[in-house]
Amino acid sequence: MTQQYRPQHEPGFCTFYEECGINPDVTGSLITPTIPCLNYSTARLLDKIHYLKLKSVCPMLDQGEGKTFACCSLGQLISLEKSLSLSKAVLIRCPSCAENFAHLHCVTTCSSNQSLVVNVTRTIKVNTTGLEKDAVTAYQAYISTTFADAAFRSCRNVRVPVTGGFAIATMCGLYAATLCTPQRWYDFQGDSSNGLAPLDIDFRLIPPGAPVPSGIVPYNGKVPGCNETSSTGNEPCSCQDCKEMCPFIPPPTSPPQPFKIGHIDGLLAVCLSIFCSLLLFFVCFLLNSLATQEFLGSLFQKWGTLMATHPLKTLLASAVVVVVFAVGLMYIELTTDPVELWSAPDSRARQEKDFHDEYFEPFFRTNQLILTAPGYPGHFYDSLLFGMYNFSGIITKDLILQLLELQTRIQAIEFWSDDLNRTVTLKDICFAPLNPKNPSLSDCAVNSLPQYFQNSVENLNAKVNMTKLGVTKEVDWRDHFIYCINSPLSFKDMTDLGLSCMSEYGGPVFPFLAVGGYESKDYTMAEALILTFSLNNYPRDSVKFKLVEKWEQMFLDIVAEYQKNPATNFTFAYMAERSLEDEINRTTAEDIPIFMISYAVIFVYIAVALGEYSSFKRILVDSKILVGLGGILVVGCSVLASMGFYAWIGISSSLVILQVVPFLVLAVGADNIFIFVLEYQRDKRRPGETREEHIGRVLGRVAPSMLLCSLSESICFFLGALSSMPAVKSFALYAALAVVMDFLLQMTAFVAVLSLDAQRQDRNRCDLALCVTVSTPRPSKPSQGFLLPFMKRYYAPVLLKPVTRIIVVLFLFMFCASIFLMFHVTVGLDQELALPTDSYMLEYFKYLNMYFEVGVPTYFITTRGFNFSTTEGMDAVCSSVGCDPFSLTQKIQYATEYPDKSFLAIPASSWVDDFIDWLNPGSRCCRLYTSGLDIGEFCPASEPYNKCMINCVRATINVTLRPTVDQFNKYLPIFLDNVPDLECPKGGLGAYDKAVVRDTNGEIIASRFMAYHTPLKNSQEYTEALRAARQLAANITRSMREVNGTASDFEVFPYTVTYLFYEQYLTIVPEGLFNIAVCLVPTFVVCCILLGMDVRSGLLNLLTIVMITVDTVGVMTLWGIDYNAVSLINLVTAVGISVEFVSHLTRSFALSTCPTHVERAKEATANMGSAVFAGVAMTNLPGIVVLAFAKAQLIQIFFFRLNLVITLLGLVHGLVFLPVLLSFFGPGLNTAVLLEQQKAVTTAQEAESDKTHVYTNMSFEDSEMGRPPAGNQSAKAAR
Repeated sequence: MTQQYRPQHEPGFCTFYEECGINPDVTGSLITPTIPCLNYSTARLLDKIHYLKLKSVCPMLDQGEGKTFACCSLGQLISLEKSLSLSKAVLIRCPSCAENFAHLHCVTTCSSNQSLVVNVTRTIKVNTTGLEKDAVTAYQAYISTTFADAAFRSCRNVRVPVTGGFAIATMCGLYAATLCTPQRWYDFQGDSSNGLAPLDIDFRLIPPGAPVPSGIVPYNGKVPGCNETSSTGNEPCSCQDCKEMCPFIPPPTSPPQPFKIGHIDGLLAVCLSIFCSLLLFFVCFLLNSLATQEFLGSLFQKWGTLMATHPLKTLLASAVVVVVFAVGLMYIELTTDPVELWSAPDSRARQEKDFHDEYFEPFFRTNQLILTAPGYPGHFYDSLLFGMYNFSGIITKDLILQLLELQTRIQAIEFWSDDLNRTVTLKDICFAPLNPKNPSLSDCAVNSLPQYFQNSVENLNAKVNMTKLGVTKEVDWRDHFIYCINSPLSFKDMTDLGLSCMSEYGGPVFPFLAVGGYESKDYTMAEALILTFSLNNYPRDSVKFKLVEKWEQMFLDIVAEYQKNPATNFTFAYMAERSLEDEINRTTAEDIPIFMISYAVIFVYIAVALGEYSSFKRILVDSKILVGLGGILVVGCSVLASMGFYAWIGISSSLVILQVVPFLVLAVGADNIFIFVLEYQRDKRRPGETREEHIGRVLGRVAPSMLLCSLSESICFFLGALSSMPAVKSFALYAALAVVMDFLLQMTAFVAVLSLDAQRQDRNRCDLALCVTVSTPRPSKPSQGFLLPFMKRYYAPVLLKPVTRIIVVLFLFMFCASIFLMFHVTVGLDQELALPTDSYMLEYFKYLNMYFEVGVPTYFITTRGFNFSTTEGMDAVCSSVGCDPFSLTQKIQYATEYPDKSFLAIPASSWVDDFIDWLNPGSRCCRLYTSGLDIGEFCPASEPYNKCMINCVRATINVTLRPTVDQFNKYLPIFLDNVPDLECPKGGLGAYDKAVVRDTNGEIIASRFMAYHTPLKNSQEYTEALRAARQLAANITRSMREVNGTASDFEVFPYTVTYLFYEQYLTIVPEGLFNIAVCLVPTFVVCCILLGMDVRSGLLNLLTIVMITVDTVGVMTLWGIDYNAVSLINLVTAVGISVEFVSHLTRSFALSTCPTHVERAKEATANMGSAVFAGVAMTNLPGIVVLAFAKAQLIQIFFFRLNLVITLLGLVHGLVFLPVLLSFFGPGLNTAVLLEQQKAVTTAQEAESDKTHVYTNMSFEDSEMGRPPAGNQSAKAAR
C-alpha cells in the first residue's frame, strides 16, 4: 500500500538516503528499478572512497575532499552511475550536454540541499534486513526554468551518428525531436513507464519569481552551454552537436541567373540578331576540276560492266564473303546489363563502383511493395497518453494484419537448388546486418510497419488498461505505434504494453521506410504502407546470384497472384531488383515483330516503287519484286557481316544495335538502290551497247554520288566510335562497317541482281514466275514514272520562282529559333521511358514518386592513404567534441542545411564518432574483465559492473578523449563486431562492420560514411545530385590531404547505384557536340574531294546538314523528347541520313551544265530530288509510322517521334531549302564538265534528241519544250 508523505524542507538536509529495494509498482523495466529509503536527516560528510565516486559521477557537486556533503550512499552512486551510463553512451559526444543531463539527477539524488528541491509525494512500506522502512516511489523536483532551458538547449542538437538523427528524439517520448520542449524532456525522464526511470518524478519547472510551496527553493545551478567547456574542463561541443559552435558558412552560390539583355532572354536576343543579320545578308544578295569525276566514273563503269557480265560468279563470291563474316555470329555476345551499356569501363563512376564492390560488396538488392487502400475509411483515436490522433484508412489493424500475412507468406518462400543440393530459403540469401555469418529467418532485414510489433499478431492484438493522471483507459497497438514513430530507437514504449519499437531482426524501423505519403511527419495520416525485403547481392557468375534471381521471381509471382485476388483490400505497386532488366528485355522481345512489320512495309514499298509499269499487261514483267528483295537482302547481309565481324573480334552487341542499325542501313541503302535503278530505267541504251555495258555506264554516272554518301556516313560513324559510352561506341562501329559493307555489296551483288533482272525483263519474263513470258513488247521510250515529270513540270518551277524563293527566310528563322530551343532541351532519360506501356514497373515508379519521402542512400568513400588512427586523422573525420569544424562529416552536415542545392537530406553516419563514444569511459561499452578466466579481455556492456571494473581507455581531464594508435588498432575490430543493445547502443555490428576495411597489417584501406539524398524525382535531379555530391567530395578530399601523412593520391568520392546511369549526363552535352562535329567534318571533306575540291558545294552541303541537326534538337524541345544517349545515337544517325537528303542533290547541281543557277537547281531538283524523295523519304516514312504501335515508350519516343522528325526535316531541307540555297549561292558553272559534254555532243549528234540524262547541255526549259541545245550560248555565258 502506498503512503502519503508529509514534506519537510530545510537547507543541509536530505529527504531520502540509501536504497530500499525494487519498486513493485514498475514492471517490465529495462534496468533494475531501485528506489531510495525515506530518510529526513542531515547530509553526510563523505569519506575518501565515497568522495572519489561522487567526484567521478557528479563532479558538479564536488566541494573538495573533506568538505563535500551529500545525501546519497555509495550504493546509490553506483546505481546512479549505471543509470547515467545509458544516456552518456548517446550524449557523451557533447560533454557539456552529458554533464547537464547528469547534473539534475545528481542534484535530486545526492545534493546536500536535497530537501529544498525534492518534495516526496508517495511512499510504500518495505522490509529490508528485518526492518520496516518507508521507500520513496514518487516525488516532485523543483527546477528553475533558467536551468532547465539552458540544459535543454545544450542537448537539443546532439546527433546520433549512426542514424543522422537527434539524440533527444530518444529522450522525449512521443514528441521526438521536433516537438520536444524542456518540460516534455524532463517529463519523459521522470516517467517510470519508459523502462528507464526507477520511480515517478514530477519535474516542476518554475519561472523566476513564481510562487512555490513553503521551504522549496527551485534549483538553479550553473549550466555550461554547449559552446562552453564543462566543469571538468572538457572542450565545447562540435558544430554538428551545437549550432553556436558553427563557423559562418556562406550559403552555396545560387546558380547563375539566366542570360538577359534588358528584360529579354539573352539567348533569344542573340538568335534574333543572327536571324536579322542573315536576313539582311540575303536581302543585300538579291540587290572545278573534272579529273576526280572522270577517274571515278571510268573506274565504276568498268567495274559495273564486269559485275554485270558475270552476275552468278559475283553473287557467289559475295555470298562467300558474307558467310565468312557472318560465321562470327556464333560468338556474338548480347549485352543487356544497363551498367555495361551506358557506363564505360574506364569512366569515373564505373571505377568507383568497382572500388566499392571490391571492398564493400555490391549494394543489397531491394524487393519492395508500396500498398494503398483508397476509399478505406480512416478514424480518430483519443489516446490516453497522446491525445486525439487522426488515423488514415491504410493505418488500421485489419490492413496491418493482412500486410503481415502477405509478408509472412513471402518470407516462407523456399525452393530446391541443384547447385547447393538442398532447399533454399530467405535466410540463405537475405541481408542480415546483425547476424551476417549464420542468420536465421528472423535475422533477415525486412522493413515494414508490422516490425514495430516484431511481426507478432499477439503484440498487435495486445490491450491493457492504463491509468494516467487519474484517468483509466485502454491502450492498444495505436498507442504503441504513435510512440514508436516518434521514438524508433526505443527498446520499450512508455505504455503499460511494455513493447519494444525495435524490429524482429534487432534494428530500428524508421517511419519513413515503413509508411509513405504523409505531410510534416504526420505518420498516422500516411497514405501508403511500404514493405521491403533486402537481399544480398552477388556477382553474376556466382551460384548465389541464380538463387537470388529465383527467389525474386517467386516473389514477383506471389505478389502478382495476390494482386489478382478479388479479396485483396490493397491497391499496390511492386518491384524486384531484377524487374527493370526483365521488363526492358520483355519489351524488346515483344517489339521485334513491330520492327519486322516495319521492314516488311519498306520491302513492299521498294518492290512496288521500283517498277516501271508501262502497261497493265506487262505489270508482272516491269515490276521489281526480285530487285527489291535483292536490295533488302543486300542490307540484311551487310548488317549480318558487320555483326559477325565484330563478334569475331570480341566486341559485344546490344538490342539497340539490332533495332537501329538495320533501319539505318536500309534508309541509306534504299536511297542508293533507287538512284541506281531509276537512272537505269530513265537512260536509253545506246546503239551497239550491250546490256552489261549499259549497266556499267549508268553505274559510272551514279556510283560517285553513292560513294560520296557512303564514305561520308561510314567515316562519320567510325569517328562516332570515339564516344566514351559503350552503347554509342558499339553502335557507331557496327553502323560504320554495315554502311561500308552495304556499299560494297551494292557495287557487286546488287549490280549482279540488276543484270539478271534486266535479262529477265528483256526476255519479257514475269518477275516471280520466271517461266511465264508476256507477248506485249517493251516500250522503246524509257519510262520516267510519275514523280520525275511532276517534279520537272510543276514542283521545281514553282519552288524556284522569284517570289517563292523567299521561303529561305522561313528556314533561316526556323534555324535561329531552333538554336534558342536547343539551349532549353531537357537532358536525361527517366527510367520509366525504358519500360513498355503495360509494365507493372510504371505503376511502381508512380507510387515511388508519390509516396516515398526520402531519397536513395549515398556513401562518401575514402581510399587508402589516410591515417585514421592518429588524433589529427580522427579529428579530420569526426564531428563530436574536439573535432575539426571542417571535418569530413561536418562538411556533409553543412551541406544538408541547404538540401535544395546539395540534394542531401540526412547527415552521414560516422563510425569514427561512434567508435570514440564507444571507447569513452563514461559509457559501459568498452570495459575489461577484472575477474574470472578472461581477465584483461574485452567485457561486453551486458556483464555486471563488478566483473569489469576497468575501462578500455582511461578518462582524461581537460583533454579531449582520443585513443592512442595502439588502442585504436586494438579496439576497432572489437567495436565493429559489438552488437548494439540497451546498455551500449554504440556497438558497431550492423551499422559499421562492413563500413571499414583493413588489410592484414591493420591499415584502413577503405571506409564509407552513409548519408541520404532528398527524394529525387527525375533524371535532372539525379544528375544534379551527383554533381553536387562530387563537388562536396572534392572539397573534402582537398582538406583531408592537408593532414600530415596523407598520401597525395588519397581521395574521397561519393557513390550510390544510380550514379552509374546519370554520370553520362554530366558530359553528354559536350560529348554529343564532339560526336556530331566529328561526323560533320568528314561529310565536308569527302564532299569537297569527290567534287574536285569544290569548297563552296562542301560548305553548302555542311550548312544544310547542320541546319537539319539543329532543327531536330529544336523540335525535340517542343515535342518533349529528352536529350540522352539514345537521342545522341539518333542524332548521329540523323547526320548520316541528312547526307542522303543533301549530297546527291548538291553533286547533281555542281555537275549540271545548265546556263543559270536557277535552271541548274531546277534540273537537280527534278532529276535527283525525285530519286531522293522516293528512295529516302518514302522508304523511311512507312517503316517509321509502324513504330508508333510499339509497346516500348523508348521506341515510341526516340525511334518513332525522333526518326519522323529527322526524316521530315531532312526532306524539306533537301527538297525545299537546298535547291533555293543553291539557286542563290551555289558554285558557278563547271566549264570542264561543259567542254567534255560539248565534245560528246559533237561525236554523238544522232542520239542527242533522245537524251534525257541530267548532264545534257540544255536549259531546263529547252529540255521541256524540245528546243535544240544552246551549247554555244552556254559556252559564251561560261566565259
